Amino acid sequence: MVERESAADIEADAARWVVRVDRDGEAVRSELDAWLAGDRRRRGAYARAEAGWTRLDRAQALFVHAPAAPDRPRLSRRGVVAGLGAVAAGLTAMVIGPRLLAQRYGTALGEIRRVPMADGSVAAINTSSELKVDMQPRLRAVKLERGEAWFAVAKDAHRPFVVQSGPVRVRAVGTAFSVRKREGGSDVLVTEGVVEVWTEDGKTPPRRVFAGERVFADNGAGVLIPPEADADLARRLAWRDGQIVLDGQTLTEAAAEFNRYNDRKIEVADARLADERFVGWFRTNDPEGFAEAAAATFNGKVVLRDGAIVLRGQ
Repeated sequence: MVERESAADIEADAARWVVRVDRDGEAVRSELDAWLAGDRRRRGAYARAEAGWTRLDRAQALFVHAPAAPDRPRLSRRGVVAGLGAVAAGLTAMVIGPRLLAQRYGTALGEIRRVPMADGSVAAINTSSELKVDMQPRLRAVKLERGEAWFAVAKDAHRPFVVQSGPVRVRAVGTAFSVRKREGGSDVLVTEGVVEVWTEDGKTPPRRVFAGERVFADNGAGVLIPPEADADLARRLAWRDGQIVLDGQTLTEAAAEFNRYNDRKIEVADARLADERFVGWFRTNDPEGFAEAAAATFNGKVVLRDGAIVLRGQ
């Protein structure tokens, strides 16, 4: 029996097709039509990716660490990508990035960027993150210097795609996965295909992580706990669409997540509320909306003071 393609696989492939069609035009139209015909869900995914793409002439592109130029020409639609329909959702925190022509790309607090790479891969860069990209003849090397990023990797068996996050390494050929750099190690989540994870000191052998699994690689000890299936991957990666999805997290955990994206921080000042668990969907740039909803649910109140959102009991 042929395994049905997952929604994550389709979304990743749709993003790649948007980049490829913009680059190659009618030369790949017949291949695109064949791909679209293979599964009725693909048309919707492609439409979502293309919806943002058609609006990019009006987008403001942020070119991080680009060399200064006295008369820089306006970036064309060919120079930037929305990816995965996020711009169509109208998220004010979203910034659309140019093609990876420079080596470094970063996001400020609250920014989420989607950028196509020269090899056809697509990167989504989360808040307060920085990447260094080095496309070599036999290696596609990405260094995650801080933060988190998700990659939909174009297939190229002769040129592996390797992400460096401190001493942690993640290698893929054609797949989709995210890496979040933390103090002491890195989280790796795989949404499509398979990756290998190891540390540069070689203390533990490379671990294979398959679609639907996640693993933590310790900077010093490597991968000590085997990869595990995670039904929460979609929630953990909701940031790609400017969302925070809560499904039983404590208010303390939820506040920490919102604080990743906003200058105005949430403080849970009541110990009685700190461990309460909450379910809900919010935009990353709406910490006050979350606090008000939590207060209404758990009989609390919200106090705004000194640039902070304080959640306390009645």
